[in-house]
Amino acid sequence: MSEASGETVRGAPAGPADGLTDVAGLRVGHAQREGDGWLTGVTVVLAPSGGAVAAVDVRGGGPGTRETDALAPENLVERVDAVMLGGGSAFGLDAASGVVAWLEEQRRGFRVGPEPWQVVPVVPAAVLFDLGRGGDWRARPDAAMGRAAAEAAAGQPPGAPVEQGVAGAGTGAVAGGLKGGVGTASLVLPAGITVAALAVVNAVGSAVNPDTGALYGRAGQPGAVPDPAVHAAARRRAAEAARETARRAASGPREPLNTTLAVIGTDAALTPAQAQKLAGAGHDGLARAIRPAHLMTDGDTVFALATGGQELPQAPDGGGMAGALAFNEVLAAGADALERAVVKAMLAATTRETSGGVFLSYRDLYGDPHA
Repeated sequence: MSEASGETVRGAPAGPADGLTDVAGLRVGHAQREGDGWLTGVTVVLAPSGGAVAAVDVRGGGPGTRETDALAPENLVERVDAVMLGGGSAFGLDAASGVVAWLEEQRRGFRVGPEPWQVVPVVPAAVLFDLGRGGDWRARPDAAMGRAAAEAAAGQPPGAPVEQGVAGAGTGAVAGGLKGGVGTASLVLPAGITVAALAVVNAVGSAVNPDTGALYGRAGQPGAVPDPAVHAAARRRAAEAARETARRAASGPREPLNTTLAVIGTDAALTPAQAQKLAGAGHDGLARAIRPAHLMTDGDTVFALATGGQELPQAPDGGGMAGALAFNEVLAAGADALERAVVKAMLAATTRETSGGVFLSYRDLYGDPHA
């Protein structure tokens, strides 16, 4: 079972793109800026026309979010047209305004009047901490960058592969001192339901076992454990990079400030309460791939989007057990997809060196695990 083959952790096949866009109707767009003090960006997940049932589960101690209360199952809004993930900490929430403005122009949003233009787009958003990693503390996403990411998502053909690694909201991401980024994965259940995840990996904790150099999310897979000599050399290089980053960022925060963000998507027809359960289950996969997770200086947030194209199997006599068991599979798949998305983010990330720090990638330190 390997990331290269597209086989999932549980042995089920991946979708054609092995990513969030395998869920019919979901599109992903990035916008980012690097250089001249910048290392940050925005990722927008665009739902199909009519929106998707949405939910969220926040478990980090320091989240930066917008419109998440609106997604509670007991509240008015059940469907959203987009989710925004961004850098810039609380400042980066400005980018959601650009997504809202673009959606209003498309006449997409929660209808509040009889005319088609009388809509209020509800755009749940979450941000991660990447301030100063490019060197300029004030280089942050804004409304224009949010609009650009939304337009990029809209311009993608259905099922287009998602750009991974140093892109969008993952541009300035760092996980456990190594370069993080965007990763995505999918699997197709025997019932034909697709479950997929997109992760922006930016964690206080690490995706790498410090004793072996193996990625936690690849535990037990062939070739997961690097040669001990390679691991020893990687540790030395990582320590040198950490010291240099501390020197360059001497005027910045002394403690790590991070946050991993994720979106789990499925074409299963879910209620808002079921979508919230799926978002919660996704945190299991996050915690398997990043250790420790959900710390006070993380803001770990997982959204769930259900587009509703596939009904959960039901018992012939109308009993609920078949549906419950089928939903169990969706929940387990959500955790597995997010675990794989974290692994793929770490493998896709590439080294960045800026005036704000030296952020080495896993591949730079350990080589290609599939070579």
